[in-house]
Amino acid sequence: MTPLALGLAVSAGADPLAWSRTLALVERADELGLHSAWLPEHHFHRNATPSPLLALSAFAARTRRIRLATTSLLLPVQHPVHVAAQVARLDQLSQGRVLLGLGRGFRRPLFEAFGVAAATKRDRFDEALETMLAAWSGATLSLDGAHFGAADAAPFRLGLRPHQRPHPPLVVAAFGPKGLAQAARHGLPYLASPMEGLPLLEENYARWREDLRAELDPRAPEVPVMRTAFVADDDASAARVRNALAQEMRPALGGPTPKALARASEGPIEDRILVGTRNEVADRIADYRARLGMDLLVVRTEGPGAKPAERDRSLEQLVALAG
Repeated sequence: MTPLALGLAVSAGADPLAWSRTLALVERADELGLHSAWLPEHHFHRNATPSPLLALSAFAARTRRIRLATTSLLLPVQHPVHVAAQVARLDQLSQGRVLLGLGRGFRRPLFEAFGVAAATKRDRFDEALETMLAAWSGATLSLDGAHFGAADAAPFRLGLRPHQRPHPPLVVAAFGPKGLAQAARHGLPYLASPMEGLPLLEENYARWREDLRAELDPRAPEVPVMRTAFVADDDASAARVRNALAQEMRPALGGPTPKALARASEGPIEDRILVGTRNEVADRIADYRARLGMDLLVVRTEGPGAKPAERDRSLEQLVALAG
């Protein structure tokens, strides 16, 4: 079986102090030899990360080896030429450490704020990705698509190519049949949501593999899975963190919830987190490996219920388990 890599899911922080803690955590992850640090793209709330590429550039300046990853760069609401140029520059500055997770978004206020019809998000994703791939290849571009076209625009070249050729490795954040099919159609790995329970992941990965029609990029993880993880010192600590996570996951998302997302969040919390003593977490990781073929585990270690020192020890234990 392919060796297991360990990634770290972080947030950019809502204030300078939180940002300093995030930077320190990513620096520590780099020292420990973790595979990657992952940031989402979020908008319109206090902890939002509206420009993950900007935050990742700060990570690049403070680290040497760790890969710089987005969990869900939202292509439907951004111009693909601008995204392609930003990614290429970050990949050059980091000497080829970018790993790009792509997404479509699902909250209606996101599309309304950017003036995008939600029903077009998958078509916009396809058009944006095709434009970005062409731009990174150095080809001459003509913006004549339905969503990002420019009337009477002269052909042009980006003039900026990534350090990695032909481009950084790509994965697609997805849940639900349509998202899985889109990832498979592009021949890209599917990044599993932290909300999906293990039984649903089994079903989704089987569906994705059945629809896959292209050979995967060997530089990208084939089965990346995101989970909140905590290796506890004892049963009492594990119970404290598990209860805090149950409380965190209980509030409604707000507004209408897409059916695929509602289904993803069903099931017991134990199917969606990796929390327990060292032996318990080791057994759960082995179960994911056996049932999914997981080759990259992206962990959120800053969840509720644990003290900073406990989180530090947990991260070190997770590194040891992955190694």
